[in-house]
Amino acid sequence: MRWAVQGMQLNVIMWLYNKPMDILSRRTFLATTAAAALAPAAPSASRYPVGLELYSCRNILQKDLEGTVTAVAKMGYQLVEFYAPYFAWTPDRAKEVRKLLNDLGIRCSSTHNDAVSFAPENAAKAIELNSILGSGYIVLAQAKPPRAQGVDGWKKVADMLNTASEKFKAAKIRAGYHNHQEEFTAIVGTTRPIDVIAENTNKDVLLQLDVGTCVEVGQDPVAWIDKNPGRFATIHCKDYSPEAGKGYRVLFGDGASPWKQIFQALEKSGGVQFYTIEQEGYSLPELETVKLCLDNFKKIHG
Repeated sequence: MRWAVQGMQLNVIMWLYNKPMDILSRRTFLATTAAAALAPAAPSASRYPVGLELYSCRNILQKDLEGTVTAVAKMGYQLVEFYAPYFAWTPDRAKEVRKLLNDLGIRCSSTHNDAVSFAPENAAKAIELNSILGSGYIVLAQAKPPRAQGVDGWKKVADMLNTASEKFKAAKIRAGYHNHQEEFTAIVGTTRPIDVIAENTNKDVLLQLDVGTCVEVGQDPVAWIDKNPGRFATIHCKDYSPEAGKGYRVLFGDGASPWKQIFQALEKSGGVQFYTIEQEGYSLPELETVKLCLDNFKKIHG
């Protein structure tokens, strides 16, 4: 599409160039051609790369990381998100994985982490491994302070995220938080843990919305995105179905999530940069499942 637009721009320029100068002054010609050259290309679906949370292929990934990542890249995924076990890698292992990604032409967009990666004594290791991999986001995948601590317990989680954010920022990496069901369940009145985190963290802390868990507990993902503009560089595109026996065992797009409205909110004000598909299980093998999820994503998103 971009080449087509550029071709039209060139045709306009050539038409203008061949018009008599008494009709089009030299100054107008130069101004018009400059405007044509700067005209934006038509939007394309490729504007938002699509990645895979590799937890979706966890069983085969544990047996054959290289083969799994290669298969995912060949399907058309442009990004991958490694999850918690990567933190046990040595820097040399991370370099091997980075070379694999480079050879395949894909990138590690982010990592999905346990709280250990956010402990002050582990910040240097988290930064080193993520820098080697090329990851731009180190995401905390849920914290569970004692319920008795209530709001104060979740404020401590926010403090931990802010502290880590300052350390990661020096390496041009952002901290993030990934919710599950508990964060969207009220603890005091209508106050939810996710509200406490959003209100008490720096605005550059990513809110990595797990759509499926939000929908499962009856919350509105679109309203949440609208409430926190600019904080959703990526989300987890995981679906959920309330039908008996299904739950998370559905393909992307086959559940109850309002994906078109979600995409619209993210691309209007949410600040999305890329999408990350996650799938927790299905009746087909893992690689077949994530391929179908990518196909569905392309049909729904365009």
